[in-house]
Amino acid sequence: MTELATPPVEERAGVKRISHWIGGPDGGGRSGRSGVVYNPATGRQSGAVDFATVEEVDEAVQAAKEAFHRWRAVSLARRAELFFNIRELLHERREEVAKILTAEHGKVLSDAIGRSRAGSRWSSSAVGCRRF
Repeated sequence: MTELATPPVEERAGVKRISHWIGGPDGGGRSGRSGVVYNPATGRQSGAVDFATVEEVDEAVQAAKEAFHRWRAVSLARRAELFFNIRELLHERREEVAKILTAEHGKVLSDAIGRSRAGSRWSSSAVGCRRF
């Protein structure tokens, strides 16, 4: 069953609105419908996700097709460079990314960071970086 966010998400303290990114900046949902997002660690509502209209889904598919064609034209060397840059950014901001994972997905901070019990390891599942 679809649950509508009432009152609007922007008016609810501590509830984050999760909108669509279609071909660029956050566009919001045009359907006027949303679903509740719960933090599994607390059982409390942490957000509300906008449901897409059929037109928004079509726009997203078209944007993905266009992006793929542009990405396919990028050289392998440039792609590798971009992915290494992404890896470095994730490494530099792993604490920030871990806090977001904790807030949005109910993970314990140490799990989100990906450190072992000894605190000396990270895993690729947490922030996209692996160190042993």
